[in-house]
Amino acid sequence: MPLDFLKRRNPDTTATAAAGQPAAAPAGGRGQVTLPEEVVAQEYQLKLYYAGKTSEGVRMTAGPRAMAELPGMLHGLAKSEIEVVDPLPIEFSQATPVMARPSEAMQWLNAHHVHSPVTRHALVVLESIDAIDLAFDTFVCTLLDGDVDTSGYPDYSAIVGGVASHWDEATGDMIVRAVVGWGGKGVRGDTDRIAAKLLAGILTNILANQYAMGLTAIERPVPAAGRGGLVCAHCGFASAHERAFYCPKCGMRLLRG
Repeated sequence: MPLDFLKRRNPDTTATAAAGQPAAAPAGGRGQVTLPEEVVAQEYQLKLYYAGKTSEGVRMTAGPRAMAELPGMLHGLAKSEIEVVDPLPIEFSQATPVMARPSEAMQWLNAHHVHSPVTRHALVVLESIDAIDLAFDTFVCTLLDGDVDTSGYPDYSAIVGGVASHWDEATGDMIVRAVVGWGGKGVRGDTDRIAAKLLAGILTNILANQYAMGLTAIERPVPAAGRGGLVCAHCGFASAHERAFYCPKCGMRLLRG
């Protein structure tokens, strides 16, 4: 029986057979990758919603008991401890609750780490929407509606707030207004209606105070960028408001040379 594999091969036949076979991929190389017709992507997003309301201002007669009356304006409405947040001194003049700005965020944490989770949440919401400015505002805060989580922080539908006061630069009277805020990772439909009702309740309590003189237009001071204001000779508070004539903390007139 002839041994075919020992026979001499025809070069033309070998070349024709090789041409009909696909070329082998080089060792260690990659073959051609076919792109899909549509790229399948996984999407991620986070929507934060902050909102708030403020009332008209109520002019209060200046006196030694004027500041002490502020927490009492929330009695009957507060669902948590009532805290008073004083205006920030000059060393915290750049404090903002924005984590993308580490220097300002660190100032903010150093200034407010002593407060409760409810108050810190309220400050984040209300400062983010410019409803309050602690360069001159005194803020009295509590939980007004809703629930908190196991760590004590309000959920997105909880309403926080209270009263904010500042000293009128023209007369030295204290101007008090009601402030409420809410927000976070979600929105609930009836929150706005509940907030409006709570705002009206706080304003009613302010007007019922013995020092209230009536509603007034709000002309909030505008802090100026620069070296900061004066140091109060009465309480020692170093104001961050350069043009202030009255101490944001105690209301005494600042002495200018």
